Amino acid sequence: MSSSHPVQVIAVTGGKGGVGKSNVSINLSVSLANMGRRVALLDADLGLANIDVLLGLRPNRNLENVLAGECSLMDIMLTGPGGIRIIPASSGTQKMTMLGSMEHAGLIHAFSEISHQIDVLVIDTAAGISDSVVSFVRASQEVLVVVCDEPSSITDAYALIKLLSKEYDVDRFRVVANMTRSPQEGKNLFNKLNQVTDRFLDVTLQYVGSVPFDESVRKAVQRQKAVVELFPSCKAAIAIKKIAETVDRWPLPSSPRGHLEFFVERLVQGVSGQQ
Repeated sequence: MSSSHPVQVIAVTGGKGGVGKSNVSINLSVSLANMGRRVALLDADLGLANIDVLLGLRPNRNLENVLAGECSLMDIMLTGPGGIRIIPASSGTQKMTMLGSMEHAGLIHAFSEISHQIDVLVIDTAAGISDSVVSFVRASQEVLVVVCDEPSSITDAYALIKLLSKEYDVDRFRVVANMTRSPQEGKNLFNKLNQVTDRFLDVTLQYVGSVPFDESVRKAVQRQKAVVELFPSCKAAIAIKKIAETVDRWPLPSSPRGHLEFFVERLVQGVSGQQ
């Protein structure tokens, strides 16, 4: 039964660090969970895993232990705010690029084990455009690019989109503007990015919305909580909930096997292609 359940796989990425990607990943996940979705959040940031830190969680084991056959994926999942399941991947993912065929099979098996228990898998990728970021993003069904109002944010987001479209035929991207001073600023940021991609790349960008700059986000981070839980009526929380409602309307994968196994197969192909 598990394989017929479609899972929405969303990679949250940004090209550069400091755009608030992990915060968007966490709060989007919690908002979707509050809407009744069963959500897993995979911390795919190599070596700098920070989801657990942002939420004050202490994982004993991570994906590395699963690949070593020491435990199942269920065993490493932590329960986060709103009941989201968090898959810590901290030191494990550095080895992603060196997996053998046994570990590939193990990874596919591990994810297919949980596919019937989740509706959405959100992947918080690392900053930059390293091999692992590319692997996770191209394996996902939806790519959510987080940008903010810094010249380097737009150029780095463009570099990521260009690489994914030219090398891996990813042709559709969703964009969220973060830490904006006004709704118009968010639209302007999107338009800037869209103008460049329109001129030079064969891709479609879709604007999902903007999250305003909000002191409450910093306060929530200091208290290691999700802002949508700690300050549900602040501007940033309301904006993220609105984005979650949009995300929830995105079409589900139509493949009869659901998307999770396909995601892992693509991920594994991407990884073995880099060896």
